Amino acid sequence: MEVFTFVLRKSGAEWTVKQHSGDIEDTASSTYDLQRKLVNAARAADSSGAVQSSFSFVSPSSAVFQVVVGGAVFVGGAVAAAPAGGAAAESAAAPAAEKKEEKVEKEEDEDFGMSLFD
Repeated sequence: MEVFTFVLRKSGAEWTVKQHSGDIEDTASSTYDLQRKLVNAARAADSSGAVQSSFSFVSPSSAVFQVVVGGAVFVGGAVAAAPAGGAAAESAAAPAAEKKEEKVEKEEDEDFGMSLFD
């Protein structure tokens, strides 16, 4: 798993980005274009699995963008290792969802001998 952290700054109509601790730098006219470029750059540097990203404005003219490649991903209520294909993570999430449904049914059966309609 590798984490890429970028700092974005707006100067005039142009957004510039610099990797927090690395050599990646780029410019674009919008944050959306920069995010696409940065995800592609991160995938080129580490193509070990799934990609997650997070973007947050710090001010109207600055932002932080983070790309996580590989590692664990949140899939349907369960945390699973992020395989390169992604199919194993989806199948691993299914049993966890079934267990959760069973637990809900057991809780509904516990009425302590009282009923609202007696």
